[in-house]
Amino acid sequence: MEFDALLLLSFGGPEGPEQVMPFLENVTRGRGIPRERLESVAEHYLHFGGVSPINGINRELITSIEAELERRGRQMPVYFGNRNWEPYIEDTVAAMRDNGIRRAAVFATSAWGGYSGCTQYQEDIARGREAAGPEAPELVKLRQYFDHPLLIQMFADAIADAAVTLPEELRGQARLVFTAHSIPRRAASRCGTDLYERQVGYTAGLVAAAAGYRDYDQVWQSRSGPPQVPWLEPDVGDHLDSLAADGTKAVIVCPIGFVADHIEVVWDLDNELADQAAAAGIAFARASTPNAQPRFAQLVVDLVDEMRLDRAPLRVENPAAVPGYGCSVNGTPCTSACGV
Repeated sequence: MEFDALLLLSFGGPEGPEQVMPFLENVTRGRGIPRERLESVAEHYLHFGGVSPINGINRELITSIEAELERRGRQMPVYFGNRNWEPYIEDTVAAMRDNGIRRAAVFATSAWGGYSGCTQYQEDIARGREAAGPEAPELVKLRQYFDHPLLIQMFADAIADAAVTLPEELRGQARLVFTAHSIPRRAASRCGTDLYERQVGYTAGLVAAAAGYRDYDQVWQSRSGPPQVPWLEPDVGDHLDSLAADGTKAVIVCPIGFVADHIEVVWDLDNELADQAAAAGIAFARASTPNAQPRFAQLVVDLVDEMRLDRAPLRVENPAAVPGYGCSVNGTPCTSACGV
C-alpha cells in the first residue's frame, strides 16, 4: 500500500493566553463541565504563559520524521492536524485534498487502544474527511504502538537518565512508579474489555524489565469530573502518600501513558506531584517522554513501512502479550468491539 503523504494527528493545545479558554471549551464541549472548573484548569496553562508544549513538540517531531524519511530515501510530505486546536484536522485534510493527496498514512500521538486512545482519533479522521467532501484523500490510521521495541527502549533509557538525578545514596532504593492518564471506568470498558488498562500495564512491565527493575508500581493520574463517577485507580497522589507512609525515600515517576510532554506531565507531575513529594521528604525524579527524539521518528516511519511494504508488525515478543489494533481506513472501527 503506497502513500502520498503522512498526517500527524494530535490532541492540540493553546499557544497563547487568549487561546486557553477557547481551547478548553473545545475539549469539554457537550460534557457539562462548570466554567469554574475550566478556569481552574486554565491556570495550569497560564503558569506557562498560556502555551501548551504539545504543538511545539509535534512540530519538532515532524522535522525529525522528515529527516528520517530522507535518510531512508523517501519523498513524502508530512502534514499536521489536531482535534481541539489549530491546525484543525478539518483544515488539514482540506489542504491535503487541494494539494492532490490521494492516500495518506495517519500517525496518532497516542500509543494506546480504547476510546480516547484510538477510537476518538478514528472519529477525527472521519470528521476531517466529511468536511473535505468527496475528493478527500483516503486516510489510513497506523496501528497502536504501545509494544514497539523503540518505545520500550526510549522509556527504559529515560528511567536510567532520571535515576542519576537522584542523590547517589538513594538511587538503589528509589521506587519506580509508572503513570498514565486515568479515564472513567465506564469508558475503560469500551472498545474491548479494559483494553487500555491492560495495554498500559503490559507496557509498564516491558519497560521495567528493560530498565532492570523487578518491582514497580503502575498508577493513574489527572482524573477529572464528578467524584461520584468511578475512574481508574489508584491515583498517583494517593499512591505517593502511601509510599511516604511506608518510608519510601525516593521515587522515579515515568509517565508511560504520554508520548510527549502534555500539560498533564509538566504541571500535574513536575509541579503538583513534585511539590507533594518534597513536602513528604521524598526525592523525586521524572523520566522524560519520547517527545521529538530521532528514535521516535524512526518508530513512526517503521509503522508507515509496515503498511507500505506489508511487513509483520515490529513488537516486543512476550508470551503475556495483549492485543493491539488501530489500523483502519477512513475512520472505520478496526474491530467490532469499537463499533459501539
